[in-house]
Formats: sequence, C-alpha cells, structure tokens
Amino acid sequence: MAQINDHYLKLEAGYLFPEIGRRVRAFQEAHPDAAVIRLGIGDVTLPLVPAIVSALHEAVDDMATADGFKGYGPDRGYPFLVDAILEHDFRARGVELAADEVFVSDGSKQDSGNIQEIFALASRVLVTDPVYPVYVDTNVMAGRTGRADGAGRYEGIHYLAATEANGFVPDPPEGGGVDLVYLCSPNNPTGSVMTREQLGRWVAWAREHDAVILFDAAYDAFISDPELPRSIYEISGAEECAIEMRSFSKRAGFTGMRCAYTIVPKAATGTSASGERVSLHQLWSRRQATKFNEVPYIVQRAAAAIYSPEGRKQTAEQIAHYMENARILREGLSAAGFTVFAGLHAPYIWLRTPEGLSSWQFFDALLEKTHVVGTPGSGFGPSGEGYFRISAFNSRENAEEAVSRIQGAFGAES
Repeated sequence: MAQINDHYLKLEAGYLFPEIGRRVRAFQEAHPDAAVIRLGIGDVTLPLVPAIVSALHEAVDDMATADGFKGYGPDRGYPFLVDAILEHDFRARGVELAADEVFVSDGSKQDSGNIQEIFALASRVLVTDPVYPVYVDTNVMAGRTGRADGAGRYEGIHYLAATEANGFVPDPPEGGGVDLVYLCSPNNPTGSVMTREQLGRWVAWAREHDAVILFDAAYDAFISDPELPRSIYEISGAEECAIEMRSFSKRAGFTGMRCAYTIVPKAATGTSASGERVSLHQLWSRRQATKFNEVPYIVQRAAAAIYSPEGRKQTAEQIAHYMENARILREGLSAAGFTVFAGLHAPYIWLRTPEGLSSWQFFDALLEKTHVVGTPGSGFGPSGEGYFRISAFNSRENAEEAVSRIQGAFGAES
C-alpha cells in the first residue's frame, strides 16, 4: 500500500488563489452578465514588449538551423543572460558577484519553495506575518511543522507580526532561536519596502546568530527611490548569510514565460549534523543538477532582451503604467474613506477592511456589490486578518472603473 505524505494533510483547506478562483467562478455562474474586474492575483495584463518579442522570434529562428540549434543548456544559465544580470542588476548597484553564483530558473515561486530542501528538517523557520503563502506551505509539506492552531499559525514556525505599528517591517527578534528567515522586500502582500538601515539590522542579526536569510526580491523593479536597496547584497556581509531570489515575471511580463534567477553566494554556509561548515552554493548546485533541466534557450534569449536599451526602456514604461494604476487605486480608495497603505514601491495596495468585516467577508461584499476581485489579507497569515490586498496589474480603464465602483458602494461606510 502506498502511504501518502501526511504532512500535506496539515495544510489549510485550499491554497489561497485557487479558493479565490472558486468563489469568483461561483459568482459568475450566478451572475453571468456581471463585468468582473480582477484585482486579486498578481498576474500581469500588458503584453510582452517589442524588444522581447523580437528576441523570441530570433531565438526560434536559431532553433530551426543546424548551427543555431540548442539542446540542453548550461547548468546555471547561458552566459549571455548571466552576464547581463550581473552587469545591470548588481554591478550597477555596486555589488560584485561571480557568474557561477547566479542560477537561472523557471520561477522564483519554485525557488522560494524548493530552497528549503537543502536545509535540515530540524531547521527552525521564521516568517514575517502576513507573508507569501509559499514560504509557509512548503515547510509544512516538508514536515517542519505541527498542525495549525485556530488562528492559522503552524506549530514550529516563528511568526513575526508586520503591523501598522511597525510600518509592516518588523525588526529582528530578540536573541536567536531560528535558523531560516524568509524576508520579502518590496513585500507581498503589504507593499512595504525595507530601508537600508532596516535590512542592515537583519543582516547583522543573521550573522550574529548564524542564521540564513532567504530574501525574495521579486518586485525590486518597482522601487522608485534610488536610496532604497534593491538587493540584500548592497548590505555589507550579506553574502555570508543570505540567498536572494529574483523574477522577470512582474518586471517584464514573464508570468507565462517562466524565467527567474537565484543568487547563492559561495561564502554562505550551513552546518552539517557533525558540525562541519558546508557551502550552500554546493548544495543548491547539486539539487538543481538533479532536479532541474535549464530554462529553454528561447526564453533565456527573451530574458536577456530585457537588459537591452530598448528592453529597459519598454519594460520601464510598463512598470510606470502599473504604478500609475497603483496611484489611482491608492488615492481613490483613500478618498472613499479606506485606510490605505503601500502602492508607492510595489504594485499592491494594502488596506484595512471596513469595521466589522473580516477579510473574506469583505472579499464577498466587494465582489457582490462592485464585481471587483481582491485578495483577503487573512490568506497571507493571521496578522493579515482585517486587511485586504488590491493589485494594480490591470488596464487603466479597469483601475479607474474599479475605483468608481468601490467609491459608489463603500464611500459612505468604509
């Protein structure tokens, strides 16, 4: 008899976004004429820019010739993409990394979920709360936790509340007691972004307590203030204690193309059961070689085009489009009486739900009254209860229409 992995049974009833999809489908079946505006899941809506499309066509033509055809690619990514990453994402910010510290992959969601495999099951995990669900769920699946309590907190995971009081950016805990820390800046879902000083405190804490930071920078391209760090490696000493994950999904519309990368510095180490210091770079290299077969050549060519002069200009215009949507949503929701946060350095609005409504109750009310879909804050963790995420990934027309509907439905009561 094949026995299942019982740890999967600890998970809450359904992953957040499929549950949203289920409720929206049920609503649309009951109201087939409703014009639903989806501002829930953080999927892009603008098409690939011309520079990327041109690179895709050229790469497809390459694959049709004997000289240009590519089979399996280099383990960590083609040099033409890795070199562009190093030059534009790091060297331009004063950060020097080695080419073999870059691991091109098919998504930072996958990497942020898979990275826990190289650490012991006994590793103690800390997350800020609310948090991207993948960080928690994959550790539950692996067997690092007990069951969730009534509030949704899993036994064995340390939750550090991100609240209005701390600007949704908590400081490190007093003392040690944890081994792995998941940080996301700009944050999903709260939209908060760490200052250099705040991130510096985390790096200093991790080095002092021999912890590893798993730093998710999937939204770095949305940071508009040049003084704010885009990479944890802008902080001195971070290469000894941090792994960083980045994505092309939101910065260049690659949600359907699947390309990202993770930085694992050679200086970062963990400890074996016998007390030996072991390179995390070595472990991740082995894991990827065993379980992953490179991103396709044509996709990597498309990703490299993001860094061309035309690609940088065109993708920057798309980011500006989404951030203008964020401004419209932020100001419109504030005018409707909502208490609103974020929307300055991330494509998300984080708002407090109207008094008396839980996150899911507000989801249902918003859908019923305005036909607008958002994301309940409680789906990101217990501290997200009473809050709601609105995504700026949509057309200008839909952003403006959503504001108009919400103001009409909630303006007098929120």
